[in-house]
Amino acid sequence: MTTYGKIAQLRTPQELRDRLAELGVTLPVDEEVLSAEAGSPLAAPASVGERVIGNRWCIHPMEGWDANRDGTPSELTLRRWERFGRSGAKLIWGGEAAAVRPDGRANPHQTMALASCEAGLVQLRETLVAAHREASGDTDGLLIGLQLTHSGRFCRPDRKDRLEPRIAYHHPLLDERFGIDPEDPSVVWSDDELDGLVGDYVRAAQVAERAGFDFVDVKACHGYLLHEFLSARRRPGRYGGDFEGRTRLLLSAIDAVRDACPGLQVGVRLSLFDTLPYATGTGIGQPMPYDHIAPYDVAFGCDPADPVRIDLSEPLRLVAELRRRDVQLLNLTCGSPYYNPHIQRPAIFPPSDGYQPPEDPLVGVARQINAAARVRAAEPEMFIVGSGYTYLQDYLPHVAQAVVRAEMIDAVGLGRMVLSYPELPSDTLAGRTMPRKLVCRTFSDCTTAPRNGMVSGCYPLDAFYKQRPERAELQGLSRRR
Repeated sequence: MTTYGKIAQLRTPQELRDRLAELGVTLPVDEEVLSAEAGSPLAAPASVGERVIGNRWCIHPMEGWDANRDGTPSELTLRRWERFGRSGAKLIWGGEAAAVRPDGRANPHQTMALASCEAGLVQLRETLVAAHREASGDTDGLLIGLQLTHSGRFCRPDRKDRLEPRIAYHHPLLDERFGIDPEDPSVVWSDDELDGLVGDYVRAAQVAERAGFDFVDVKACHGYLLHEFLSARRRPGRYGGDFEGRTRLLLSAIDAVRDACPGLQVGVRLSLFDTLPYATGTGIGQPMPYDHIAPYDVAFGCDPADPVRIDLSEPLRLVAELRRRDVQLLNLTCGSPYYNPHIQRPAIFPPSDGYQPPEDPLVGVARQINAAARVRAAEPEMFIVGSGYTYLQDYLPHVAQAVVRAEMIDAVGLGRMVLSYPELPSDTLAGRTMPRKLVCRTFSDCTTAPRNGMVSGCYPLDAFYKQRPERAELQGLSRRR
C-alpha cells in the first residue's frame, strides 16, 4: 500500500497546515473550533426562498442498499435516518437515493419513490423529525429532501451480481470497464423512452411532496444517468450532441417537476467535474489509456485535450441555467465512486473494487473544496453545499468553519463521517470535544460492503455493525486489498 501521512498522527491544526503546504495545496484551517454560543459561522442560519435553514451543516444522501425488496424502508434504513435526525444538521440533502422506477435501482434493495412506497417514505421522514426534535428540542430551521435517481449504467434492479445497464450512449472506456457490449443498441435509451422517463421523475416528486418532504434533489452526479447525459456529445438526437441537447433531460425533469409540484423546492446534486476512469487493481491507481480515442470528449467538466485538468466552463454554464430556473439548492460533488473513487471520495484505504490512491487524499479534498468555491463565487445567490470533507477527520470542523466564514461555501456536507459519528454537527456547535474513537478513518468498508452484496454501514466503528455477521467477511476482503 502507498504510504501517506495519516491525519490521525497530526497533533495540531498547524501540523495540518504544514502538511498542506508540503503538498502545494491551499485550504483554510481555523486554529480553534467555535461553539454556537461563541459565534461559530457554522451556527448561522440562512434563508432559501421562504424557508430558513438553521445552521450550515448538511447530511448527504447515503443509501445503505438495505430497503425491502418492494422499495420500502427496513429497520436498518430507519435506523440510519434516525441517526441523521439526531445529528443536529439542519439540512438533510435527500437523505436517501430513491429510484424513480424499479428498473432504475442500483441494487435490488434500494429505496424507491413510488406511490406504493409512500407510507414508507412518510415513516422515514417522521423518524428523522422525531429524532431531531428529541435531540435538539425543536425542529426549527430543519429542511428535509428526498433524492430522486435513475442509476443508468449502474442498474442492478434484480440481482446484486448482475448489471442491467440503461445508458445514455456507448462510452469507449466505460463499456469495457463494466463489461457492456459496445455494439448492443438495446441498452441505450431512445428519445421517446426519455420523454417517458421525465414523467417518472414527476410522479416520484409528487410522492415525495405528499410524504411531506420540503424539496427533491434531481440527482445528476457520480456517473448515474442524468450525470452521464451531460457528457453525451457522441449521442445523436434531442438528448445529446451540443450543450443544449446534453442538458435537456436534466432541465426537462426539473421543469416538469416544478410545473407539477409548484410548492416543492427543487435541488440538484451535481458532479461538477469528472476525470478518466481508473482500472481496478491492488497497485497504485492508473487511468485507463485514452490516446486511441483522443480528444477525450466523453466527460463533463474536464479538458478534452487533457482530461486530468478541470474545465469548469460548461459546469458554470449549467449552474447559471439552474439558477435561471430558480433552483436555489445546489450540492456539489465530482467524479464517480465506480470508476475514479479517489477523486470523488478521497480515502487512504480503497474499496474492494478500487485501487491504491495515486495521490495524497488531502489533494483530492482540496480539489473539491476549491472547485466548489469557484462556483460559490460565481453564483452567490444560490445556497451551495460542498462535499469531500470526511478525510479531514479530526480537523474537519476546523476546515468547515474556515470555509464557511470565508464564504467559499454555504454549507458543509457530511457523508461517511455520519455513519460512524452522527453527532458531529451537534457536538461541534455545543463546544464538545470530538470522540476520536468515532471519527471516520476512511477504511471504505461502507463501500466495499455493497460492492460485495452486503448492506452498507460503518463496520469498523459503529458498535451496531461490528456485531453483524458481515463484518468477518469484510475483514477478509480488507486483508486482500
